[in-house]
Amino acid sequence: MTDLPLYEVFVRSKRGLNHVHVGSLRAADDETALRHARDLYTRRNEGVSIWVVRSDHIAATSPDEKDPFFAPSADKVYRHPTFYAIPGDVPHM
Repeated sequence: MTDLPLYEVFVRSKRGLNHVHVGSLRAADDETALRHARDLYTRRNEGVSIWVVRSDHIAATSPDEKDPFFAPSADKVYRHPTFYAIPGDVPHM
């Protein structure tokens, strides 16, 4: 059964919230993956939307690329928050 494609499952618990990765599963096709994801990850009516994505279709960075990939560009200083004051009551900045 390990020859079946691996799917990553994302569930949105309420309207207006983001989809969150909740786990992985193996399935023969997309429709079967959706049904299995519903059965496995939304048993208590906690989901309003499910995404299943084949793992081999996901492009991702490597942890080794963290510093060079996410480092700010030196030639775009306007992107740095040094030219304006961020109010203290602004979250996640």
